[in-house]
Amino acid sequence: MATRIDKDGCRDAYNLVRDDNSDICWASFKYEGSTIVPAGHGADYEEFKSQCTDDARLFGFVRITTGDAMSKRAKFTLITWIGENVSGLQRAKISTDKTMVKDVCQNFAKEFMVSDIRELELDYIRNELKKAGGANYDAQAE
Repeated sequence: MATRIDKDGCRDAYNLVRDDNSDICWASFKYEGSTIVPAGHGADYEEFKSQCTDDARLFGFVRITTGDAMSKRAKFTLITWIGENVSGLQRAKISTDKTMVKDVCQNFAKEFMVSDIRELELDYIRNELKKAGGANYDAQAE
């Protein structure tokens, strides 16, 4: 059965994360049967991480504040989580299904495909986004 996506529901969650006047910093999207649907959103990144279990496969759109001594800015990332206990067929399918999620979550600085919870540490994600962000003026502050 072909995968579908609840575009309106997922777009609403995506827009909450993108909204500068909102404290929502993440939204997740999961499989409900053969449809990708919003799975939640919140202001605490640890809450997002708690959804990333060994038997889950989901997508996360996350806002992280990065920057240096000269400027702070919001950066966005798309995280694809594939738990260790997800079957081979489901693992393969998630790569093609991700294009539907990218139709909704179009603006992000970096994409991650993760199956090890340690790679979801906030400092690791923030540093990777900082590297992708270009100029870094931290060295001048020292």
